[in-house]
Amino acid sequence: MMMSVDTDVMRVLSDPLRLQIVTLLARETLCTTHLVAETGARQTNLSNHLKVLRDAGVVDTEPCGRFTYYRLRPEVLEALSGQFADLAATARANADVKRSC
Repeated sequence: MMMSVDTDVMRVLSDPLRLQIVTLLARETLCTTHLVAETGARQTNLSNHLKVLRDAGVVDTEPCGRFTYYRLRPEVLEALSGQFADLAATARANADVKRSC
């Protein structure tokens, strides 16, 4: 049985700035202003990356006055982690399986 890892989330997290954003959001809920200060990225660039993270379901937004706060959805990372754990278990169980040529 072929197991697959969520390639959309993997692709989204493969960008260094998006991974940095996710790491920061794991510690606390932050607004764009905070993320600009923490990452040094330009606001427009950061907003584009946050949209990608939102569209992939990695973060949720919370409007607060004229600001938007971003919160990491840990269940997405837990699901990805579980998929990798399953893949590792499959590899371990099939370490001696070799297809003949």
